Amino acid sequence: MRTRTTTPAALTASLLLAAAAQAQAPQSFRVISPIFGQLVSFAMPSHFAVVFENTKGSHYIREAVLKGETPERWTQMITVTGEKGMTLKPGSSPEMFAGTIAGGFRSACPDSFAARPLGETMFGRFEGFVAVIGCGRIDSGPTRHSETTLLITLKGASDYYTIQWAERGPESDEPPINDTRWETRLRDLNPIDLCPIVSGEAAPYPSCVNKS
Repeated sequence: MRTRTTTPAALTASLLLAAAAQAQAPQSFRVISPIFGQLVSFAMPSHFAVVFENTKGSHYIREAVLKGETPERWTQMITVTGEKGMTLKPGSSPEMFAGTIAGGFRSACPDSFAARPLGETMFGRFEGFVAVIGCGRIDSGPTRHSETTLLITLKGASDYYTIQWAERGPESDEPPINDTRWETRLRDLNPIDLCPIVSGEAAPYPSCVNKS
C-alpha cells in the first residue's frame, strides 16, 4: 500500500485555509451600557448590530439582530432590558421575574408553550436565573413561526435586568428548548456582570473593564 504524503505547499495551503476559517468565525466584543442605576456588561457576538433602543419611564429596551436583518424580519435577536426600582417590590426574585416573562409567552401560545429552567446562578456578586422558554407556533411577525429564547434575569442593586437571545424557526408542536445550542449561547454571552456607575466616567468605562 502506498502512503500518501503531504507536500510543504499543500500543508501551507491547509494552514492558510484553517487560519481563514478561524478569521471568519464570529468573534465577540464586550458591551458595557449604563442602564438606570448600574452598568450592564456582557459579550456581544460581532455579527449582531443594534437596531432599536428606547427608554420609557421605568422601562429600558435595546434590540440587536444579525447584520442585514431588521426589527421586523429577523431570525435571531439579542435583547437587553432594564426595570427601574423593581428590587424594591416585595417578594421579587430573579426566578419570579423570569416566570412573569414566561407567562407572557404562554399567553401568546397556550397550545405550544414550553419552558426549561437552567436554574439560579450568580453573575459576579449578583443573583440571576436562567431558563429557556418558547412558543412552537406564534403569529407575530410576517409569518407563523416558532420563537425560542434563552432568558437571563439579573437582580441588581435597585433594578432588574434581562438579557435574552431569541431565535425564530419553523412552526412546530413544541419549541426546541432542549437543544444544546442554548447552553452554548449562554457561554458566548459570558462574562455577564453588573458594575457601579462611577461619576464622571465615560465609555469604555475602565472601572468595569478592569473589574476582576
